[in-house]
Amino acid sequence: MAQGRSDKLITALDIGSSKVCALIAEKTESGELNVLGTGQRESRGVRRGYIADMERTEVAIREAVEQAERIAGVNIEEVWAGFSAGGLVSRVASVEVELGGHRIEQSDIDDLLDAGRNSIDPEGRMVLHAQPTLYTLDGVQGVKKPLGLHADKLGVDIHVVAADSSPVRNLDLSIRSAHLAVKAIVAAPIATGLACLSDEERELGVALVELGAGVTNVSLFAGGMLVGLAAIPYGGQDITDDIASAFGTRRSQAERIKCFYGSATTSPRDNHDMIDVAPMAGVEEGTEPQRITRAQLISVIRQRLDILSGDIAAALKELGFAGPVGRQVVLTGGGAELKGIADYIQGVLGRAVRIGRPRGLLALPEAHGGPAFATLTGLALYAASNPIDLRGADPNRGETPRSSPQGFVHRLIAAFRSGY
Repeated sequence: MAQGRSDKLITALDIGSSKVCALIAEKTESGELNVLGTGQRESRGVRRGYIADMERTEVAIREAVEQAERIAGVNIEEVWAGFSAGGLVSRVASVEVELGGHRIEQSDIDDLLDAGRNSIDPEGRMVLHAQPTLYTLDGVQGVKKPLGLHADKLGVDIHVVAADSSPVRNLDLSIRSAHLAVKAIVAAPIATGLACLSDEERELGVALVELGAGVTNVSLFAGGMLVGLAAIPYGGQDITDDIASAFGTRRSQAERIKCFYGSATTSPRDNHDMIDVAPMAGVEEGTEPQRITRAQLISVIRQRLDILSGDIAAALKELGFAGPVGRQVVLTGGGAELKGIADYIQGVLGRAVRIGRPRGLLALPEAHGGPAFATLTGLALYAASNPIDLRGADPNRGETPRSSPQGFVHRLIAAFRSGY
């Protein structure tokens, strides 16, 4: 592969509780992202967003990336990975320096950003993002480009997102064990917001609810940035487990029933529509499978949704999501694909709710165009935006393998050994 093309490639890697998926995209001459290949594997080593089995996670990462490579016809060495586990915190740090009224030069801005970098206090956590957002001139806020203006005081607001260090290190190690370099680890809400929210929504104020398999992330955007985060330690997999337990069937069967027949809303036909449910031990010869009504299935689903929606409402209240009625809630994640979920959440929260689908990529496969793949798309968009980041040196950076032509060979050898 030519070096020129390699520089234009972006690989996103989303490691979730139910699936591991990869996406390879290429920057076009116009600056847009064209999807070259995607890959997906079942996630067996992640629990509630945390790495619980590194070996299984490594295999899933390797297989998902290799599938994307085969479709794209390229080999990749580094990825932009998403972090969706709990423990994320978001805050804004403000820094100000005296200028004495002279015209602002680039050196003044650089000195201000250096002061901002030194003022970041992670409080024992690992900083994932430290991005300058808006500048202030003599107390006037909302300045995007201060260069060339005059001011006595120049300030900047720095958006800092940090996480507990151990889960981030485990994620980093799992990726490096698959012989891939980690370009950056991105907080999933930031990536998802890029894929699903418009600039105006992020500016005016919107809540983003990611209904994942093992964890539900609730985040609040305002003033163009992420201003609040909360994590609820359950999600779509818990609905699946409730169905499996209630009707004595396997999880795989319960997941299928949920996807094909499940709903968050009821209808008059629910008591008449019958569903065949295979027992956990299988259907014995000469016996009939268990039959349930769709109403029974929906009743089980809504019991879990009642708890989840109550926790979402409590999280939004704690984050200060009050104010105008027009403020909107956007649902993403695999759980957002449940039929009627937007209407149900809207009825509980009393606010406008819509399903957030990824946008902004060319040639995105239809199978990866749903809300379950919003974070994956957002990671590619985040990488393409090449944001300014004030973080200091990453303590793991020395351990992270650099891009080299040997990475793909190492993965082939590892795959060969795992088969024997």
